[in-house]
Amino acid sequence: MRQIKLTAVKYIPLYQIVILFFFNFHSAFHKKMETDKIHIRHLLLFFFRKGLSSGQTRKEICEVYGEDALSVRTCERWFGHFRASRFDLSDLPRSGRPSKVDDDILRSIIEEDPKLTSYQVAETLGVAHSTVLEHLHKIGKVNKAGVWVAHELSQDNLNSRITICSSLLSRQRNLIFLDRIVTGDEKWVMYVNVKKKRQWLDPGQPPEPTPKQGLHPKKIMLCVWWDIHGIIHHELLRNNQTVTAELYCQQMIRLREELQKIRHSLVSRKGVILQYDNARPHVARDVVQLVHSFGWEILPHPPYSPDIPPSDYHLFRSLQHHLCGKTFDERNDVENDLLQFFNNKPEAFYKAGIQKLPGLWERIIEADGHYVQS
Repeated sequence: MRQIKLTAVKYIPLYQIVILFFFNFHSAFHKKMETDKIHIRHLLLFFFRKGLSSGQTRKEICEVYGEDALSVRTCERWFGHFRASRFDLSDLPRSGRPSKVDDDILRSIIEEDPKLTSYQVAETLGVAHSTVLEHLHKIGKVNKAGVWVAHELSQDNLNSRITICSSLLSRQRNLIFLDRIVTGDEKWVMYVNVKKKRQWLDPGQPPEPTPKQGLHPKKIMLCVWWDIHGIIHHELLRNNQTVTAELYCQQMIRLREELQKIRHSLVSRKGVILQYDNARPHVARDVVQLVHSFGWEILPHPPYSPDIPPSDYHLFRSLQHHLCGKTFDERNDVENDLLQFFNNKPEAFYKAGIQKLPGLWERIIEADGHYVQS
């Protein structure tokens, strides 16, 4: 029997042995790939239930299995399934390219990474680009250009914003202090405020050009302090003059004098809480020492946070709209126009600006410290 077996093996053609080897190798390799794929999906579900984001999950898996173990799009696709309460880890049957999209999965993919292009989403879902556009409109998504932000926030910056906003929000809930806040800031006011207007034209007719301002437009700096009742004090500096620590100390003395005149109860009984950003003149040692000598409190302000001061998101926004299209010849013209603007605003306007702060703090916390739009 041994001789027969040896003889049988001896006369098997070589090409058949090669084919048999590669067939067995391919089957084993394919089986291993399928096993690895299912294993990765189990890991995806595990980290999803653990509360990690798709980006964090991919990082965890690729640190162990290598960068090629899981693509960003695959990870996002499975997280979309999980958010839609679809936890079947097996491959869905495919019969050609699908023509419809599950709106819940599409919404979860977009909300996970709003910067994905519609072409990337189409490739992720395996559908036509036009289908993705149709369903994006259906679920109410619109494409908007990103906005410029003041600074690329580091993790320390984000943590600082979360910590300070959480502390202020907790304090406000326990003891209301918004009526004690005196907030201040600076703004450049242009003598010529260009307004670019839309024009009704015939097809092919070029619009009338709007000239830009020169490289060094004539401007003047406004310094203003206000609270829930209205403007307390404002100053116009000399043309093209900026704020220094020495000047800011002098302004603090003048602000104190105004507060003693028109907000005597705030100074004597409640206590002033000064709110401003971290510009260098504001946080200079001499300024801080002077403010503390008044018995005033300085409200904590996280670095690189121009979205928090009420002047920026409320008062100056309204003022810029008021100035748009106006031209001034003299300093007095600017002063008179600003006085008219301040006086015409009702007390409710200033109160609304300060009262937006708690909601703003809460939205920054919910955004994990990132910039928010007011």
